[in-house]
Amino acid sequence: MTARSTRPVELDAVIVGAGFSGLYMLHRLRALGMRARVVEAGAGVGGTWYWNRYPGARCDSDSVEYSYSFSKELEQEWRWTERFATQPEILRYLEHVADRFDLRSDIQLATPIVSASFDDEENRWVLESELGERFTATFCIMATGCLSTWRIPEIAGQSTFQGASYHTGSWPHEGVDFTGKRVGVIGTGSSGIQSIPIIAEQAKELYVFQRTPNFSVPARNAPLTEEYQAHVRSTYGELRAKARASSGGLGAFELMGAGSALERTAAERDEIYERAWAKGGALFLGSFGDLVVNEESNKTARDFIHRKIRQIVRDPKTAEALLPDDHPLGTKRICVDTDYYATFNRPNVTLVDLRRSPISEITPSGIKTGGADGEEYPVDCIVYATGFDAMTGALLRIDIRGREDRALRDEWEGGPRTYLGLMCAGFPNLFTVTGPGSPSVLSNMTTSIEQHVEWISDCIAHMRAGGFDRIEPTVEAQDDWVEHVNDVAHMTLYPKAKSWYVGANVPGKPQVFMPYVGGVGAYRAKCTEIAERGYTGFVLRGEERRSKGRPRRDARSERASRSSG
Repeated sequence: MTARSTRPVELDAVIVGAGFSGLYMLHRLRALGMRARVVEAGAGVGGTWYWNRYPGARCDSDSVEYSYSFSKELEQEWRWTERFATQPEILRYLEHVADRFDLRSDIQLATPIVSASFDDEENRWVLESELGERFTATFCIMATGCLSTWRIPEIAGQSTFQGASYHTGSWPHEGVDFTGKRVGVIGTGSSGIQSIPIIAEQAKELYVFQRTPNFSVPARNAPLTEEYQAHVRSTYGELRAKARASSGGLGAFELMGAGSALERTAAERDEIYERAWAKGGALFLGSFGDLVVNEESNKTARDFIHRKIRQIVRDPKTAEALLPDDHPLGTKRICVDTDYYATFNRPNVTLVDLRRSPISEITPSGIKTGGADGEEYPVDCIVYATGFDAMTGALLRIDIRGREDRALRDEWEGGPRTYLGLMCAGFPNLFTVTGPGSPSVLSNMTTSIEQHVEWISDCIAHMRAGGFDRIEPTVEAQDDWVEHVNDVAHMTLYPKAKSWYVGANVPGKPQVFMPYVGGVGAYRAKCTEIAERGYTGFVLRGEERRSKGRPRRDARSERASRSSG
């Protein structure tokens, strides 16, 4: 790659990221007549679906809902092939959206952003790319995604390994053939659970290195019939309305058993759990309404899944090692699989329990556990299914500086602080799509993404119509929201898990519960109320400009509401 011109590209808005968020954000800002550009690190659009090409990668929300709702024509013309769409199909969908709405002319690929700083005097953001290209804009929208900064844990001897190494979050575009190979997969989160059954079918030997067993439920994935898709297309309006008012952003989510699991007999509970297990998907958490707030109820669902694992996995020792026992069901993102547990019945698959014998080093020819006298597992390839620096990683890898040169890294040293997950005090005109403090990863992402994009674009339209050129949350409103997010989280079982929701998977990261647990519907209503009341909790500054026949407006004309509503 060669350096590009350092002459700044002047825009009204710059959008960082070309995934679901960035594409829709560009479409909305264009409709306002704004000069907007998307800058994207990858060589193609798609965001997380551009990078995550590992075997078995697919969404865990039903594909008919994991899609845009802003265009009725798009809803009617697109045909999903499976209940849970694969990565290639989702990427084709996003590429289709980019083409259908002619977005590519304002998308600049292969442009990783390394810094974004606010020029207080000029009231503009200045962004710089890895190659030195600069962009300036009044508004900066971070559409960088919640799970886009993949990480590999530091393990002694990594650099000595003579075989090939891969991370599920940055998979080779040409794919990987594991036929006849001895493979080690490190990690049993969602990407590991999706990829392990497929790698096992190819590999000569597969060693699965598990530190923490996770709950996984069967996907029951299947092709979508034309009859079903026709039904969905005819009822999309109702489905989307339910999604926006729901807790998890899914219109099809329904409680299978109303009330508490403890109100039913053991036989009645198991009958409901069996129906949920047979139906498949993460909707298993909808078996009863109190599974994420009542630990005793949660244990009944945990015990049911434990029994299922013991029934599926033939070797008792392996089955016991696969039982999640250090966190309540659902407090880590529940995984959705196809034949994951059954894979451990294959003669070429070995589970290595790292709780009994942790990895001590990676050698030139394998992975060693248990220290000097431990066992070495010979492998030709290592697959790191070790997850992401979630929620904050993509933002903090960019040097973001607001008023008075304050660094976002410093402001978030003790954990992320936002107002509504949309903005940060001290960083005017900087918006984050599905940022920490919003439902984001606890919801169907497309529902939450659309709500944020529409709120941001409506806010900018309000500013332009009213002659405002700057918006920023007050410290008081931000503090109140952070406190509310924490209070709601601690009303649930979520904080009991050492999950990436709290940053526990990244050494040294402050452990703060980052997403908002209060639900998509309640959160959406709060955001709407704040906007309708004149953007309470925000300060809007008047724009300095000249107009024919009118006197110059006061540049310091301000409007502020200190209440967070």
